[in-house]
Formats: sequence, C-alpha cells, structure tokens
Amino acid sequence: MQEYIASPNIGLTLYKSVKRQMLAGLSKGEWKPGEAIPAEKQLSLRFSVSIGTLRKAIDELVAENILIRHQGRGTFVAMHSRDQHMFHFFNVVRHDGQRTLPKVSLVQFAKAKAPKEIGERLGIARSAKTFQFTNILALNNTPVQVDEIILPEALFAGLSEAQLRNRASTLYSLYQVVFGLNVIRIEERVRATLASDAHAPLLKIEPGHPLLQVHRTAFSYNNQPVEYRVSHINTEHYEYFPKVAQ
Repeated sequence: MQEYIASPNIGLTLYKSVKRQMLAGLSKGEWKPGEAIPAEKQLSLRFSVSIGTLRKAIDELVAENILIRHQGRGTFVAMHSRDQHMFHFFNVVRHDGQRTLPKVSLVQFAKAKAPKEIGERLGIARSAKTFQFTNILALNNTPVQVDEIILPEALFAGLSEAQLRNRASTLYSLYQVVFGLNVIRIEERVRATLASDAHAPLLKIEPGHPLLQVHRTAFSYNNQPVEYRVSHINTEHYEYFPKVAQ
C-alpha cells in the first residue's frame, strides 16, 4: 500500500490519529499490561498507514512510557513496577540526591461523597461516591510524606482496605493489575504550607512546621482522571525533584 502525504501537517495529523486509535484500544483492554502489541505490518494494515507513520505513533507512546520496546522481542504494554514508580512518579529525594523506595503505611480508609472541587478534577458528580484513604510514606525509617488520596468508586468497584494494606507492589500497579487502569501521566501543583494539627503527629513534627503541599491528578488513557491526591512533605532533609517529563 502506498500512502500519499500532501504536506507535513497532514502527515502529523495522520500519525496522531493512529496514536489516538491505539490509545483507544489500550483503554478498552485490547492489549493487556505486559502483553506484546501486534507486529508493525499487522498494525499498519489495520490503520491503513505506512510503516513509517505507524512507527511515529509508536515512538511517541514509547517516549511517554505507555509502551516499551524490547530488542529482538517486540513492543509491549508497560507495566508499573516498584522501580518505575520510583523513577517516574515518586519525586522525593534526600538532599544529597539519594533515592530510596518509601515504606508505605495505610492509616485511614473510608467511603464518602466527593467534595465539589475534587469531583470536578475527577470528572464525576459532586454526589458520586469515592474511596478516600491516607498513607504515610517513610524514608530511611523516618516519616516524610502524608498522602490523602481520593478515587472514584465507579472506577474502583470493590476496592477494600485489605487490598490497599496488603498489596504486593505500588498503588499504580494495583490500579493496573486489579482494576485495569494504567496511570500514564500526572499533573501536579506545588505550594508552601504549614503542618496542621492532624498532619504533625503523622510526620512526628510540631504543628506549624514548614511543609511542601503537592496536589496531583493522575490520568489513564485518553486523559481519563483516575486519582486525586494531596501530599504533605517534610523537606527538612528531603526535597521535591520532579522529572522534566513523566
């Protein structure tokens, strides 16, 4: 099959269209985490494009950590591992640059209606039910971060406190493996704040201690918001060091 491209703009639109169609397939679970996607020739016939156009679409999905190429084996749907979580989504490092996987402790779990602002960020109605839970993250045996996380019940039907407490890997791995929701990017806003009476004992500091507050929305395929969290971080010995691209 020969593909005719009248201008670079048309070519750009074409591969972006292929990318959107592949994201739609991933969103529907056509290709599962850890599975190989079909061969390039097969996909180029499916989308009626050249191999070159298809590769542009795949290249972007690889750059965004949605797909992973394995030399000699093919291209696979990315899976969340502990290392991937640390290097792509956990941005707290010690002042000397040391990166350590956090030890996570669940301290609260409940089901409640979504506050108006959070409902808007998650794309759900104000009255919609959500799961709300709090984690403490410790580094080098010291509590450094408190995460307050809100999930839409409609996307996480059946989520239990036991699943959160006893999970074998990261939260994002749990979302992916159990609920078929793959977090592929995050948006964050950072503010300075002071430790509240509620957060101070969790972080073993005095109320009024300076903290960093990070508001995060996590997205799956097709910009679907799946999680909203607010983190409070003690930066006395640690700092927030986000990557340029997730």
